[in-house]
Amino acid sequence: MNFINKYKLTIIGIITGAIGGYLYYHFVGCESGTCAITSKPLNSTLYGAMMGGLLLNMFQKEKTKSE
Repeated sequence: MNFINKYKLTIIGIITGAIGGYLYYHFVGCESGTCAITSKPLNSTLYGAMMGGLLLNMFQKEKTKSE
């Protein structure tokens, strides 16, 4: 439970990024099938999850111990 509280913002970013990546595949996609990211739903979902996690991880503050 401590892990979830510590990385809550990153986990939210991963979930929303995965949903966004799949929606991008579904509505925009790639007609020819030669696009590396958007040609398959798994690729698009994983890429969106990675980008969402990295984006929201930038806004997470590090907790430091005071001496």
